[in-house]
Amino acid sequence: MTRKQLETRTENAKMAGQDKRHFLNRNAQHLKKPLGDIAGLTKLGFQLIKVPIGSASCAFERHICEEECIYILEGAGTARIGATVLQVEAGDFTACPAGSEAHDLRNTGFHIVKCTIVGQRLDFDIVDYSEQARRLDRANGDLVDMAMIVSRQ
Repeated sequence: MTRKQLETRTENAKMAGQDKRHFLNRNAQHLKKPLGDIAGLTKLGFQLIKVPIGSASCAFERHICEEECIYILEGAGTARIGATVLQVEAGDFTACPAGSEAHDLRNTGFHIVKCTIVGQRLDFDIVDYSEQARRLDRANGDLVDMAMIVSRQ
């Protein structure tokens, strides 16, 4: 079976995309075109997304095991990395190494923000959502209150 390894600009433009809202933050909304899925990537996620004015790309999140990065193609907004809020615009690149601080991208501008999000797809990852005080174990889908987590010492 041959995998599709080229997704053309014309095909991308015709693709409707998927309207996504984050299950823990209804203000986190974007239109997603999963180009990596279409091309058969299984270990790397590559998405083209459009973030509407006033929305966030995702819930404020921190990946314990996976790396992720964002490259802004069009528009402007803010990137939160931990307690730091940075102004970002087309051409800017944000890296989120595994275990680094929580992050999100917000469209605070006057036009849609178009960007690529690239991330690992490990068999196991833990994602912390500090604003909702929740932790997600992506391997088994368990979502727990962070207050209930007990550290083994």
